[in-house]
Amino acid sequence: MPDFKYNNKVYYNPVEFAMDQIGGTWKMPILWRLQDQTLRYGELRKAIPHISEKMLTTQLRELEQDGLVNRVVYPVVPPKVEYTLTEKGRRVMPIVQAIRALGLEFMREAGIEK
Repeated sequence: MPDFKYNNKVYYNPVEFAMDQIGGTWKMPILWRLQDQTLRYGELRKAIPHISEKMLTTQLRELEQDGLVNRVVYPVVPPKVEYTLTEKGRRVMPIVQAIRALGLEFMREAGIEK
Protein backbone atom coordinates (compact mmCIF):
# COMPACT_ATOMS: atom_id res chain seq x y z
CA MET A 1 0.00 0.00 0.00
CA PRO A 2 1.38 3.43 -0.83
CA ASP A 3 2.00 6.05 1.84
CA PHE A 4 -0.88 8.43 2.50
CA LYS A 5 -1.36 11.72 4.27
CA TYR A 6 -4.12 12.63 6.74
CA ASN A 7 -4.27 15.80 8.84
CA ASN A 8 -0.75 16.74 7.73
CA LYS A 9 0.74 13.45 8.93
CA VAL A 10 2.16 10.76 6.66
CA TYR A 11 1.09 7.18 7.35
CA TYR A 12 2.79 4.11 5.95
CA ASN A 13 0.04 1.54 6.51
CA PRO A 14 -3.54 1.24 7.77
CA VAL A 15 -2.47 -0.32 11.09
CA GLU A 16 -0.41 2.76 11.92
CA PHE A 17 -3.39 4.94 11.00
CA ALA A 18 -5.76 2.97 13.25
CA MET A 19 -3.32 2.87 16.16
CA ASP A 20 -2.84 6.62 15.91
CA GLN A 21 -6.56 6.99 16.62
CA ILE A 22 -6.89 4.42 19.44
CA GLY A 23 -3.34 3.78 20.64
CA GLY A 24 -1.27 5.28 23.40
CA THR A 25 -1.51 4.92 27.14
CA TRP A 26 -4.90 6.54 27.74
CA LYS A 27 -7.23 6.30 24.74
CA MET A 28 -8.23 2.67 25.19
CA PRO A 29 -8.87 3.06 28.94
CA ILE A 30 -11.12 6.04 28.16
CA LEU A 31 -12.98 4.10 25.46
CA TRP A 32 -13.27 1.10 27.80
CA ARG A 33 -15.01 3.16 30.46
CA LEU A 34 -17.41 4.70 27.96
CA GLN A 35 -18.41 1.43 26.29
CA ASP A 36 -21.59 0.94 28.33
CA GLN A 37 -22.34 4.37 29.72
CA THR A 38 -22.25 8.12 29.38
CA LEU A 39 -19.79 9.75 31.77
CA ARG A 40 -19.06 13.28 32.83
CA TYR A 41 -15.50 14.61 32.84
CA GLY A 42 -15.16 14.26 36.62
CA GLU A 43 -16.41 10.68 36.52
CA LEU A 44 -13.81 9.80 33.89
CA ARG A 45 -11.12 11.51 35.95
CA LYS A 46 -12.05 9.42 39.01
CA ALA A 47 -12.29 6.21 36.96
CA ILE A 48 -8.75 6.65 35.59
CA PRO A 49 -6.77 7.77 38.67
CA HIS A 50 -3.29 8.00 37.12
CA ILE A 51 -4.19 10.32 34.23
CA SER A 52 -3.57 14.03 34.65
CA GLU A 53 -6.35 16.52 33.92
CA LYS A 54 -4.36 17.97 31.01
CA MET A 55 -3.82 14.53 29.47
CA LEU A 56 -7.47 13.53 29.94
CA THR A 57 -8.58 16.74 28.24
CA THR A 58 -6.10 16.24 25.38
CA GLN A 59 -7.07 12.60 24.83
CA LEU A 60 -10.80 13.37 24.93
CA ARG A 61 -10.33 16.12 22.34
CA GLU A 62 -8.40 13.76 20.07
CA LEU A 63 -11.01 11.03 20.45
CA GLU A 64 -13.73 13.56 19.66
CA GLN A 65 -11.82 14.90 16.65
CA ASP A 66 -11.37 11.35 15.33
CA GLY A 67 -15.11 10.69 15.69
CA LEU A 68 -14.85 8.06 18.43
CA VAL A 69 -16.37 10.08 21.27
CA ASN A 70 -19.27 12.50 21.34
CA ARG A 71 -19.08 15.49 23.69
CA VAL A 72 -22.24 17.25 24.85
CA VAL A 73 -22.00 20.54 26.75
CA TYR A 74 -25.00 21.64 28.75
CA PRO A 75 -25.41 25.42 29.26
CA VAL A 76 -25.58 25.35 33.04
CA VAL A 77 -23.46 26.68 35.89
CA PRO A 78 -21.26 24.94 36.81
CA PRO A 79 -20.63 23.56 33.30
CA LYS A 80 -21.85 20.04 32.65
CA VAL A 81 -20.10 18.02 29.94
CA GLU A 82 -20.93 14.42 29.06
CA TYR A 83 -19.03 11.96 26.90
CA THR A 84 -20.41 8.95 25.04
CA LEU A 85 -19.11 6.61 22.37
CA THR A 86 -20.16 7.31 18.80
CA GLU A 87 -21.08 4.53 16.40
CA LYS A 88 -17.46 4.56 15.21
CA GLY A 89 -16.34 4.29 18.83
CA ARG A 90 -18.62 1.29 19.37
CA ARG A 91 -17.10 -0.39 16.30
CA VAL A 92 -13.67 -0.10 17.94
CA MET A 93 -14.69 -1.88 21.15
CA PRO A 94 -14.25 -5.48 19.92
CA ILE A 95 -10.65 -4.58 19.04
CA VAL A 96 -10.07 -2.98 22.46
CA GLN A 97 -11.60 -6.04 24.14
CA ALA A 98 -9.34 -8.36 22.12
CA ILE A 99 -6.22 -6.33 22.97
CA ARG A 100 -7.22 -6.36 26.65
CA ALA A 101 -7.71 -10.14 26.59
CA LEU A 102 -4.31 -10.59 24.94
CA GLY A 103 -2.72 -8.32 27.53
CA LEU A 104 -4.26 -10.38 30.35
CA GLU A 105 -2.90 -13.57 28.73
CA PHE A 106 0.58 -12.03 28.47
CA MET A 107 0.37 -10.95 32.13
CA ARG A 108 -0.54 -14.49 33.23
CA GLU A 109 2.32 -15.93 31.17
CA ALA A 110 4.70 -13.47 32.79
CA GLY A 111 3.43 -14.37 36.28
CA ILE A 112 1.83 -10.99 36.86
CA GLU A 113 -1.28 -10.97 39.05
CA LYS A 114 -4.14 -8.55 38.33
